[in-house]
Amino acid sequence: MATPTPQAAPTGGLRERKKQRTRDALIRAALELFTEQGYEATTIDEIAEAVEVSQRTFFRYFANKQDVAFAVQDMVEARFLDELRARPADEAPLTALRSAVMVAWDDIGNAIASVVPVDLHMRSYQMIESTPALVAAHLRRSSELEEQIAQLIARREGLDVDTDPRPRVLVAAFSGVMRVAGKVWGEGQDCTVEAIRELTQSYLDHIGPAIDADWRTR
Repeated sequence: MATPTPQAAPTGGLRERKKQRTRDALIRAALELFTEQGYEATTIDEIAEAVEVSQRTFFRYFANKQDVAFAVQDMVEARFLDELRARPADEAPLTALRSAVMVAWDDIGNAIASVVPVDLHMRSYQMIESTPALVAAHLRRSSELEEQIAQLIARREGLDVDTDPRPRVLVAAFSGVMRVAGKVWGEGQDCTVEAIRELTQSYLDHIGPAIDADWRTR
């Protein structure tokens, strides 16, 4: 299952702009309620009421609460995939992955802020990590995203992932580092894009040293 592509901000048409504003308002209301009173305790009726729309209107935009909980994360992931596809063909795979995530973090703050306040997104990320039902969904989504990335890397390198394990092995290592960095960030006090970007960069810098067979001589 492919990562959902977020709806881009419409460039024309009053009706399209109104629909985008309603969608963004639903995301913001949902994340505010989730982070304030908990994901499980929040109902779809409460989200719709906060935006002064009907439950039917909510379901025009999202299939369920889980969809709206991950809406901004979908945008972040799509931004990363776009950057990875744009990396120069002659870059080594790990360099392309690292560069793509760093470039994405450089400007994702503005993209997030166009939908919800950045600090709200960051708090919602922490909320996801502490909500069992969402952790399970997050792991499933991460597995699907990893396969997308592995297929993309394989195409870049002219490989078949079913006969050459290197794309999946590399992406597994990369994704593991990203998860660890996110977990450490989520347990910290600095809930900013800058903090998670710096932590991510530091952890990615340690992939090479971490797989060195002889740690004691370093």
